[in-house]
Amino acid sequence: MEEIRPKVGIGVVVMKGDSVLLGERLVSHGAGTWAIPGGHLECGETFEETALRETEEECGLTDLEVKGLISISNDCVYEKHFVSIGLLLEWKSGKPYPAEPEKSANWTWFPKNELPENIFLPSKRVLENWLAGSVYNPKPIS
Repeated sequence: MEEIRPKVGIGVVVMKGDSVLLGERLVSHGAGTWAIPGGHLECGETFEETALRETEEECGLTDLEVKGLISISNDCVYEKHFVSIGLLLEWKSGKPYPAEPEKSANWTWFPKNELPENIFLPSKRVLENWLAGSVYNPKPIS
């Protein structure tokens, strides 16, 4: 029997001026919510490599600058357990589009102080930590 262990997820806050990029999740846990780009850390990848790969795979952006670590959390939501790492990337050029149209849609820039309420919970934690200037908050997300 395989041992069930937490997975590592990388969430990416892509900043363009004072705006944050969010896309609408279409499948899997959290469908119908807004989310930052992100996904699973692959074996052998750095956090930064995962952030850049996932952002390109999900919304087609490649001209980005990694600014740093902004969040870490222990997320037990949607009947899953993830250690979530949040990174901040700065947009340099390019127009986001649904590069995986079966998984996400409507990539939109939102002013960081006017984010939608219906946010995918792991994305919400990354955004909350970043906006609060606190990398870690042990309180469960809801």
